[in-house]
Amino acid sequence: MLDIKFIRENKELIKKNCLNRNVKVDIDRLLLVDEDRKKQLKKIEELRSLRKQKSKGKPKEDEIAGLRQMGEEISVLEKELEGVEKEFSSLMYKIPNLTHPESPIGGEDDYKEVYKNKEPNEFDFEPQDHEELMTNLDLLDFDRANKVSGAKFYFYKNEMVRLNQALINYSLDTVAPYGYELLETPDLAKNEILTGIGFNPRGEETQVYSIENTDLSLIGTAEITVGGYHAGEVLDLSHGPKKYLALSHCFRTEAGSYGRTSKGLYRVHQFTKLEMFIFCKPEESEKYHEEILDIEKKLVDGLEIPYRIIDIASGDLGGPAYRKFDIEAWMTMKKTGDRQGGYGEITSCSNCTDYQARRLNIKYKKDDGSAGFVHTLNGTAMVLSRFPIAIAENFQNKDGSISIPKALQKYVSFSSIGRK
Repeated sequence: MLDIKFIRENKELIKKNCLNRNVKVDIDRLLLVDEDRKKQLKKIEELRSLRKQKSKGKPKEDEIAGLRQMGEEISVLEKELEGVEKEFSSLMYKIPNLTHPESPIGGEDDYKEVYKNKEPNEFDFEPQDHEELMTNLDLLDFDRANKVSGAKFYFYKNEMVRLNQALINYSLDTVAPYGYELLETPDLAKNEILTGIGFNPRGEETQVYSIENTDLSLIGTAEITVGGYHAGEVLDLSHGPKKYLALSHCFRTEAGSYGRTSKGLYRVHQFTKLEMFIFCKPEESEKYHEEILDIEKKLVDGLEIPYRIIDIASGDLGGPAYRKFDIEAWMTMKKTGDRQGGYGEITSCSNCTDYQARRLNIKYKKDDGSAGFVHTLNGTAMVLSRFPIAIAENFQNKDGSISIPKALQKYVSFSSIGRK
């Protein structure tokens, strides 16, 4: 969340930012509730102080009655304050992060393309999408997964299982020189952690599976579990940031996400992912945002996949992100018009500044001995739903086989996958 003091002093900026982020929140109402909250807190504190002062020594009987009445008044005020605090928190949690001055303003289609590594291959045959390719090669089974778990679940099979392990190992080896500590995280997190990171575990538009009769939800990304790893702590960053590379299963409801552009593996309910996450000093976050993006580029370049990088527009950023870049790979399944394909997201990386840290109370020791809120950043290293799409569709051959990128061949015992 943002600092309420900053909101008070920059009301018009916050209103404009909410408009640019396509977020509806009544800032004037927030400031009125905040003023009421401050007055009530002050009154309660004054009564507590007075009651404590009058309690010293041995009070007389009439004084005891006065103290009792004062206590009852404090209880009433505290009960009223609970409602005020609830509305205050609700409004505060709706306010998105500030937006980087270089981020494009607009909605989903107003992104800015900032880089393209190469033009996609032109096939001299009619290319298939990954679902056709992988089903025909006995690498993927949606039908039986539907029988077992429901729609948008799947079984990976045969060489695909080994190829996925190769992708994980390739990513671990590629990221290793950058000094990220390895984690394998729980699949569940407390709802207070999800809320702190910026996910809504219980709302109508949630993308999260909640566990009935508990305060737990299945995680949609390791950003949740790693972001909560240092909740409530004061970190020593004097020797550099805390950098993590986390392996987890991810679960998403993907409500309302069906259609041609979500075909096959593109939007599924469960997948495995490697996520980079950094806790750093505020003055370092832009530098480490660039580092995460550079690592993502290195990973995709190494696989020789055609891609572009887009700077996400303000209205499509999501609440916590100050700035976000997506890498979009060329995919046959994204075919539009007479082109053989289009671009689809395979990684994203976000600088969330101190937005998540304020919610989760994660601070660091400053040189002067005081504590300040850390900045948090996250980015995809590998996701075993989207990357297989890009590999299958870009490395397909006329006979329906799939060649294996050279960078992965040392991890597997085959250079292509053909019909049995």
